[in-house]
Amino acid sequence: MFLLHGRRRTVAAIAAGLSLALFSQSGMAQQFSKPPVKVGWLVALTGSNSSPGIGFDRGIKYAAEEINKAGGIKGRKLEVITRDTQGDPTKAVNAALELINKEKVEFTIGPTNSGEGLASTPVIARSKIPSVVFGVVDTLIDPQKYPYAIRVLPSNQEWTEAAHNYALNVLKKKKIGVIGDASGYGTATVNLAETALKGLGATVVYKGLVDANQTDLTVEMKKARAAGAEVMEVWSDSAGLNSRLMNARADIGWDVPLVGHPAMGSGSVKPLLSKPENWNNVFIVGYQSMSFDDAGKLPPRTEKFLGEVSKSVRIDDTTLWWVAAGYDAVQLIKHAIEKGGSSNPDDVKKAWESTKDFPGVFGGYTYTSDSHNGYPVSGLVMNRANSFRNGAYTLAPGYGK
Repeated sequence: MFLLHGRRRTVAAIAAGLSLALFSQSGMAQQFSKPPVKVGWLVALTGSNSSPGIGFDRGIKYAAEEINKAGGIKGRKLEVITRDTQGDPTKAVNAALELINKEKVEFTIGPTNSGEGLASTPVIARSKIPSVVFGVVDTLIDPQKYPYAIRVLPSNQEWTEAAHNYALNVLKKKKIGVIGDASGYGTATVNLAETALKGLGATVVYKGLVDANQTDLTVEMKKARAAGAEVMEVWSDSAGLNSRLMNARADIGWDVPLVGHPAMGSGSVKPLLSKPENWNNVFIVGYQSMSFDDAGKLPPRTEKFLGEVSKSVRIDDTTLWWVAAGYDAVQLIKHAIEKGGSSNPDDVKKAWESTKDFPGVFGGYTYTSDSHNGYPVSGLVMNRANSFRNGAYTLAPGYGK
């Protein structure tokens, strides 16, 4: 008798569970009764230049999940369709075409590497797809050539200017070595840096481009030292390459300051160092919004975001600003649809171009018809790479708030 009642209770529980599941699925279908907002996400998740993409990806997925839990965008589910470009410009172009022609995406985000962006941005622009650009090379943003594209990061010129200022005016050094990876981004940035440094009165005593997968960089560092470099500017988003540069510097007993790309401070660099102290004397382009104050506190908005996102997103092997920038990119798409009233490209463009001080986590964004670079230059600072904690950093020595 007891067994019979137990079976009845079990059957009843199963039936109740099925009913609840069906009700839940029905509710979800009812909640998103309109077609989804399809966003194509072009990102290098694998390959030597994948460190930023992994961080951006976490922020994008976190934002999409948060938006969908809250009811979507004007009753539409946000659907992110990801393609791993592997840092390859040809793969980026092919993925962009697939997302546009096969998946019928209404927006794109990325690619994450500028070399890929230089190849794919014109393709996306021809289809009039609103896009959020991560690549920092200056020519990726042009309101006339690419009227539906906006950027969430500073431009490359702004990054390099911050690094030059630190090397020349804070460290007080005039003999500069410049090295980068041989990608489209690295090549463009090394050339940009060389021209700018000469214009500022510095002497570029060494200039080098290396493959991001090159295992031994001892020769390059010895050449730079022999040339008399007092500071080395490093322009690569490859965690592997950056860590090998730091290891090679230590191996030859050279304590020259390394100044430049934010990826030199990524959490993924630390485990690749042969000794923890190899991270010393490394100064990276950073952001006030992602920097600790004298009391060890982040800005309130950043602190709140960190507390929420770290419950489900790994931060220790990336940087917080990569995650925050990915989050903001999705929020800017949501903002444009709600402000413009639809996902129509012209409505989105008009909404973006009338956006002033959008309160992102990474920064406050302002766009106009003449400027699609939305990140405030005033937000740039320099950070000490080895101060990495919870994805954020302290200000570099001698660098005021």
